[in-house]
Amino acid sequence: MPAFKAAVLIQRWYRRYVAQLEMRRRCTWSIFQSIEYARQQDQGQLHEFFNYLVGHFTPSSHHESNILSCMLTEQIHPQDLELETCGDYKAIEVPANYTGPRLSFPLLPGHATALVEAFRLKQQQLHAHYVLHLLHETRRHLAQLPNITRVSSCYGKELTVCGDLHGQLDDLIFIFYKNGLPSPERAYVFNGDFVDRGKDSVEILMVLFAFMLVYPREFHLNRGNHEDHMVNLRYGFTKEVMHKYKIHGKTILKTLQDVFCWLPLATLVDEKVLILHGGVSDRTDLELLAKLDRHKLRQQDPQGWPVLQGPLQCPLGSPGAVPAGTTLEVERCQQRAGFPGVQGQEESLPSASEGDLDAGEPLGPTQEEWQQVVDILWSDPMPQEGCKANSVRRAGCYFGPDVTEQLLQKYNLQLLIRSHECKPEGYEFCHNRKVLTIFSASNYYEVGSNRGAYVKLGPALTLHIVQYQANKATHTLTMRQRQDFTMTGFQEKVTLISRVEQSALRALREKMFAHSLDLLREFKKHDKGKAGMISLNDWAVALEAVLHLGLPWRVLRPQLVSSSVGSTLEYSAWLQDLAKDWPSRENIQSSLLETLYRNRSNLETIFRIIDSDHSGFISLDELRQAWKLFSLHMGITGTDDCICNLAQSIDFNKDGRIDINEFLEAFRLVQQSCSGDTAFGHMQDSSCGGSSES
Repeated sequence: MPAFKAAVLIQRWYRRYVAQLEMRRRCTWSIFQSIEYARQQDQGQLHEFFNYLVGHFTPSSHHESNILSCMLTEQIHPQDLELETCGDYKAIEVPANYTGPRLSFPLLPGHATALVEAFRLKQQQLHAHYVLHLLHETRRHLAQLPNITRVSSCYGKELTVCGDLHGQLDDLIFIFYKNGLPSPERAYVFNGDFVDRGKDSVEILMVLFAFMLVYPREFHLNRGNHEDHMVNLRYGFTKEVMHKYKIHGKTILKTLQDVFCWLPLATLVDEKVLILHGGVSDRTDLELLAKLDRHKLRQQDPQGWPVLQGPLQCPLGSPGAVPAGTTLEVERCQQRAGFPGVQGQEESLPSASEGDLDAGEPLGPTQEEWQQVVDILWSDPMPQEGCKANSVRRAGCYFGPDVTEQLLQKYNLQLLIRSHECKPEGYEFCHNRKVLTIFSASNYYEVGSNRGAYVKLGPALTLHIVQYQANKATHTLTMRQRQDFTMTGFQEKVTLISRVEQSALRALREKMFAHSLDLLREFKKHDKGKAGMISLNDWAVALEAVLHLGLPWRVLRPQLVSSSVGSTLEYSAWLQDLAKDWPSRENIQSSLLETLYRNRSNLETIFRIIDSDHSGFISLDELRQAWKLFSLHMGITGTDDCICNLAQSIDFNKDGRIDINEFLEAFRLVQQSCSGDTAFGHMQDSSCGGSSES
């Protein structure tokens, strides 16, 4: 009897501990996901800001129009690009001492396999000559494909669907190792978001494009929302290309953006399974999507002024075509960034020359057509019925089970496979198992944070889902976790969760530190007696009011508050403890360091936007045109002499150009020398004779 009671107690303790462990895991996941979505909102607001500036600026010359066009879009004419790209790669010589992989066209299976092996071994990167030649051939192939690729399965042939890779080459190599290389008997569909965030986006594209050329009937690619110029500027792909190909990077980027524009939008398997990147809405029309003339979709409004690529936010109930000779209505997009409205269009496809357009035909897609594309690239499923705007991503929509059922019945489909969202197990069914999310980038937030997965469609479209963790450090651990909780496996699982949890908490503390002043103001609102103390409940309410992360703050309190007096907290001391985690620099006050932490990502993105030629430096011409946009928004004026003085004041090493460190340093000094004034405005005042340190 005592032994039985002891066993019951141990079992009860074990179950309670496992439940607590699961709670910690879910809280950790919520932290990672909330911070990621908050960054996406920052990107959306920045995009809207530049769209607003462009929409209210009239260039005074053709030269200004060209510079700003390059700054804010990748303006490419396909006919010119084909000749330019062909000439570019032919003009680039491969040195005799080059030891990296070599390609010859038409590609053979051995060429694609050699790329995989070379990249796996971290050998010399693919030479720019081969990169551009491969992109040239890829574009020619993609231009022949329809918007919706139709794939037929047959007995004995399996189709593997993979989700987001986000520049993580280890995951792609692991998929090929575990599932087999592409072949006539082993078909693949990669469902978008190949690039950004990870460090090997270029290598992933080269491998995917090579296999697509080798096996055009068995290897298929869909476009994701990250195959987009403006998104790449923020999330790392632009920076990666320029770092790896310093001489030919600009040409590679231009060509890549055009290739992205030709990627198909969806894949249909046996007319029963629809595969697309994001999701659908209550207005998704596959027939309309299939009929879109991609080569006639333009990146300019009828006046020739660039319209930014990126998330398009249209009210779900606002159909209608854009009349010829007018821009998209500003009022159709009511944003939250503090501006009256913006004009924006989701990832546009290559433009056509004027001669390609019939007389009287609209110069661009209708508003409805744009919204169709945005919905399938940006939308997410939700458990509730209906369809509503996606306020988190600021693009696309949330669609419920009824919307899914309506679409499946309308087109006689059985299943919708999508990606776009990281899932803890690498996959997730929803909407009565009629929507399957597949995410193939394991360890996405942190090593051990999530598994990756892919799904195999067998005979009769049966599903077989395979999970994995590609990182070498966790591969052995994953095998152990498959055992039924041996003590060693359980202990290592606890260690892994603890490590991931600490990483998430550090990211959360950084987010809180970046908003220290806002938190202090909010805490003081709850401190009615001005005693420097607030209740822990008010602490949680204040955190959510400032950060808007939707986290269970009361559950997280033990990890975030190390010292409290009963149920109250001395908030000034708590904020000081928070600042200890971030090493301050000499002569930088904490409020300034906080500002830099909060705005660094936005400033880096602004720098890359102003750096229109992707040289890594801002020239005087680029700064002048950017200044005209900002000065218009802020209602201030400045002469060319003032702008030249501004450029010289930011150019600390006096080499005639501004690099990223000088750009960030200028904002640091301006923020330090002024309070309440706009940084750009204060810099401009000082360049015209003011007292700013910049």
